[in-house]
Amino acid sequence: MITKTERRKKIWRRAAVIVFWLLLWQLLSLAVNNYVLMVGPWETLLRFLALLGEAQFYVTVGMSLLRIAAGFLAGFLAGVFLAACSSRFRLSEEALAPVMSLLKAIPVASFVVLLLIWWGSSFLAVAVCFLVVLPNIYINTLEGLKSTDRSLIEMGKVFRLPLGTKLFYIYLPALRPFLTGGLKLALGMCWKSGVAAEVIGTPAHSIGGQLYLSKIYLDTAGVFAWTAAVILCSVLFERLTLAGIKKIFAWQPACSAPAKAVQAPEAIVLNNLEKSFELPENAGRQQVIRRMSAVYEPGGVYYLNGPSGSGKTTLLRILAGLTEPDGGEATVSEAVSMVFQEDRLCMDCSALKNVEMVTGDAARAAEALKLLLEPEDLEKPCTSLSGGMKRRVALARAMEARSQLVLLDEPFTGMDAETRERAERYIRDRQQGRTLLIATHI
Repeated sequence: MITKTERRKKIWRRAAVIVFWLLLWQLLSLAVNNYVLMVGPWETLLRFLALLGEAQFYVTVGMSLLRIAAGFLAGFLAGVFLAACSSRFRLSEEALAPVMSLLKAIPVASFVVLLLIWWGSSFLAVAVCFLVVLPNIYINTLEGLKSTDRSLIEMGKVFRLPLGTKLFYIYLPALRPFLTGGLKLALGMCWKSGVAAEVIGTPAHSIGGQLYLSKIYLDTAGVFAWTAAVILCSVLFERLTLAGIKKIFAWQPACSAPAKAVQAPEAIVLNNLEKSFELPENAGRQQVIRRMSAVYEPGGVYYLNGPSGSGKTTLLRILAGLTEPDGGEATVSEAVSMVFQEDRLCMDCSALKNVEMVTGDAARAAEALKLLLEPEDLEKPCTSLSGGMKRRVALARAMEARSQLVLLDEPFTGMDAETRERAERYIRDRQQGRTLLIATHI
């Protein structure tokens, strides 16, 4: 944690750096000694203060801000939407790849000239900002979506999580570093390209138009003052935008329960089920399930015993709809909940929020977790919980979900004898007539 002394030193260092460059600028101005070629910081400040006293200044800045913000927002929304389509459909990604590469490679000046010919100057800055922002947001968003933890995506599929829950608790955490980086780059480029387009197109009430006029009249102080206005607007726009995005990423809205209705429990029937996997280095295939037939009656508790590699996890994944068998048939319920071999928790969220995702009811989630955890642990992020505590959160999530079939893959991993007894008692109390399949070692 930064102390007050360290913070004060940091402020003084920054102030010293700023004073150094201002002095260097002033010395350069004195050395040139030509008001047309170079003005100092004092003359620039006076000119800027004079602009602040003019009503037209605020109209000009407001119109430029409106154009650039409109182009940025359109590019941002289009980039996110197209990236979502490309992450879902391979054909969309392949079709858009050359377009995005082209948009990144074409100089801004080419955009400006072509759009000036086609559209005129009125919407030039909007279009240029859109074309500059679009590829940056698209590429970074697509990379973020591709980096999303596949195990969490599978978890969301098994528990039938609503789209909003998956968006806020699975996809947004993965998107955060990519989208934030893309936004920082896009925001800076947006203002540079937008003002450059205004300089060429010179639309009415624009900062670029004022820069052009200052250049014509050899008003170097005006050029510096309007440039300062651009910098200030760019910094404020960037900080406000990033602050808003940060709030969106930090927002954890209430979760709604999966909408699919749960019918009466049905028997789980396996008929000559088979499954094998390719071995590495073309070493053939390993058969993990061979002609397996079984019937699991509603409300029963069944244990799958065997060493690692005997196919227990594979069978549970088939029953959860995550893996397709090579042969045979499996008649299973659509309403399944599961404790995976890994915890598969949303680690930045609290234990309470992880269970609320499947219940849609924070009070019910808290009631269940208090049977497995201490009350003070419910609001802690899962990153701060021990391995055994995480396992209990995963167990509560599976048992509290609305399901007919509960699949428990090594549910007691990391638990001592006392905690395991507590977890087993919880499972018995919360079974509520559902079918349980529990995979354990011999």
